[in-house]
Amino acid sequence: MEKPRIARLTQIVIQLQSKRIVTARELAEKYQVSIRTIYRDIRTLENSGVPITTEEGKGYTLVEGYQLPPVMFSEEEANALITAEQLILKNRDASLIENYKNAITKIKAVLKFSQKDKANLLSKRIAFRANITEERSSNYLIQIQKAITSFNLLELEYNSLENKFTKRVIEPFALYSTNENWLLIAFCRFRNEFRAFRLDRMQKLVHNIETFEPHDMTIQQYFEMCNEKYLSSPDKGLS
Repeated sequence: MEKPRIARLTQIVIQLQSKRIVTARELAEKYQVSIRTIYRDIRTLENSGVPITTEEGKGYTLVEGYQLPPVMFSEEEANALITAEQLILKNRDASLIENYKNAITKIKAVLKFSQKDKANLLSKRIAFRANITEERSSNYLIQIQKAITSFNLLELEYNSLENKFTKRVIEPFALYSTNENWLLIAFCRFRNEFRAFRLDRMQKLVHNIETFEPHDMTIQQYFEMCNEKYLSSPDKGLS
């Protein structure tokens, strides 16, 4: 078996580990091969004992619990992770920094000794000039991410840009970052519409165990909806 195919087969297993469902078309586009080639790759992996199941009309999935041996990083991949670490350390959300530090420590544990030395050197030779004072203006990002993926309601005490204090029950939808600030897009049950909430204006956030029906919309569709809405009322600002 040619070396490029061995590398592709390994990467396919990693892709299957990283997502619940992966389609043949998705894999073919990623590795720039035909769908027929992906079908052959999947059969090869199955014959080699990799427990892949096919969900009709959806794609491929790995049997839960199957793991490859520890992932090995190339020097370039390790450098990308170290660069990302320095960027994350400048973020204004304390919860993101804490959890990324824990994650990157686990990642560094599987690096080769030579990679660890180079990673430590590189971390001292990279600087981002954003947020020089290392201001921490929020601590809710990770909690909100969990609520988004679990479809849990959030109870929010919020101080708007106009210094109006309100209590809200919201259905978290998506996050985006602009001008070094994180914003949460959510359906506000108080206003009965989608609103954008700045994390640095949140006074208190409570994760509710009650769930809501997922919104049948993409984040791009949300932005398109906003464009139409604010073009007709351009003076309307963020919550």
